Formats: sequence, structure tokens, C-alpha cells
Amino acid sequence: MTDILQHIDQGVMTLTFNRLDKKNSITAAMYASLADAIENAQANTEVRVVLIQGHETIFSAGNDIADFLNHPPSGHDAPVFRFLRAIAGFSKPLLAAVAGPAVGIGTTLLFHCDLVYAGDNAAFSMPFVNLGLCPEAGSSILVPQMMGHHRAAEALLMGEPFMAEAAQEVGLVNRVVPPTEVNSYAQAQARKLAAKPLSSLVETKRLMKSGQSAQIMAQIEAEAASFGRMLQEPAAREAFGAFMEKRRPDFSKL
Repeated sequence: MTDILQHIDQGVMTLTFNRLDKKNSITAAMYASLADAIENAQANTEVRVVLIQGHETIFSAGNDIADFLNHPPSGHDAPVFRFLRAIAGFSKPLLAAVAGPAVGIGTTLLFHCDLVYAGDNAAFSMPFVNLGLCPEAGSSILVPQMMGHHRAAEALLMGEPFMAEAAQEVGLVNRVVPPTEVNSYAQAQARKLAAKPLSSLVETKRLMKSGQSAQIMAQIEAEAASFGRMLQEPAAREAFGAFMEKRRPDFSKL
């Protein structure tokens, strides 16, 4: 069974994280599948909207740590960077349905979505600093832009989870519904969009994002360079070692 399910119906491509036994943690192969799907959706005239969803108990635990350490992203065409460029540059409406934890990339990908719907059990977190790393996916610009500096600093520097109501308050989430309803609600919203004129949807989104598109792409590249460098440094080695050994990291001398 594939870890990313893909389904097209009534103009909506639905991409579903399907690795529940591993908390929908994302491997390099999954990033490649997501990138392929979104690139295909961009070119496919039958696809008018893309919806990314998980399970009612979890959206995604972020990167699969073991896979990440065994296959660290390297080079411009690494699957994770292909995925990030694909969602950042996607011209059609991009939606997400989030229930349960959304960790790391599980949260930062949402800043590239046009509409986000959350279950009331959703918990968003960006714990990059706690792993000895830095923000990715353009989040060092997009998070302060949406949340304001102080709330962004709390989310990115502390790395602690914030819940669905707080996410709705800062504008990351459009609506909060029961977890068992979030995927179907987002699907209904996606179909409403798919029934609208695609040219109008695309042009409206282009105009909304035209002032920042190049900046975001450049920031994704800059973050990737810093992320790759920091991944080799002592703080990240301590954080990932502690994670694999199931102990608390010790940054007291770092």
C-alpha cells in the first residue's frame, strides 16, 4: 500500500498521508510522490484544486527521522526541495485538512495553502530550534508575516505546540470542525472551488501572491543552505542522537 494516496474526482486531486503506523512521518520517497503529484496537477487541466489531508487522529509527525538521517537532503533536486518548490509555486487553489498533530513540515507546508481546515484536536508545532536546526519551507518569512513577530518568535524559538483555536486566531486556519468531519468538510470546500472558473481562481491567486513569490522562493533556498549546514553541526547531532536514544538532549555546552 502506498504511503501517499492520490485520487482525482470532480476536478479535485486529493493527496492523503497514508502511513498511520509511523504517524504519517514523511520519507524522501513520500516527498518525491508528493512533488510528482503536485507537478502533475499543475499541468493537468482536469485538476482544478489540490487538497492535502491526513487521518482524523494525525496529520503528520513531520520528517521520518531515521529516513532523514539515512538520506539527508542534498542538492537542489532533493525530493523535499522539489516538494517545497512545487507547493510554493502551485498556481491553482491548494487546500489542507488537518487533524491531530502537525509537526515541522506538517505545519510549515500549511503556510503555502490557500485554505486550511482543522479538527479541534489539531496541534501545530515547528520545533526546529529544539533539533538544533532552523526554519524551512519559507517559514522564516511566512510565519512572522501571518502571526506578527512576537507570536512567530514564540512558535519558532520555543517550538511548542499551539492548538486549532490559536491557529484560527492568527489566520493559519479558516475553520475548526470536529476531527471526524474535517476531511469531508475540506473536500466539500474544494469542490465548491473546482466549480468556479479556473482562470479567475488562478489569476486571483497570482495577484495575491505576486508581491512575494520571488522572495519566498529565495528564502526557501537560503533556509535550505542553513538547514544543511546546521544538520552537520554539534547541536543537531546531539538532538538527533538523543531522539534515537530516547533521552533528553543536553545543549548545555553547545
